Amino acid sequence: MTRPKRRVTNWAAYDEALRQRGSLTVWVSDEAVAQWKAAPRTTPGGQPHYSDLAITAALMLRAVFRLALRQTEGLIGSVLHLLGLDLPVPDHSTIARRARTVTLPSAPRSSGAPIHLLVDSTGLKLCGPG
Repeated sequence: MTRPKRRVTNWAAYDEALRQRGSLTVWVSDEAVAQWKAAPRTTPGGQPHYSDLAITAALMLRAVFRLALRQTEGLIGSVLHLLGLDLPVPDHSTIARRARTVTLPSAPRSSGAPIHLLVDSTGLKLCGPG
């Protein structure tokens, strides 16, 4: 066994930093809730159930937590349930199919600071520090 290169001297701050790594705060604006369902199509064909905002939110959560599609479906369902929102959850096959057509925002460079995933009426944004 080799000795650790660094020695922790401030255990309280180190312990708090480790707890904060597991912290999850979710904000969803009222406008985003209103835009969760897709607008009806005017052209022939099947009607989409979920807006691009809902699919983009699912894909971003999938990327952030490195989840499989079915796990993403479960995470979105549990988050919506915890927020008390009665919104339909996109299934894994819909997420996979619509992933080809939506454009995702570029990820900010990681500097060790928290990354904020914002969902509002203008869409989904990924923000770094500042």
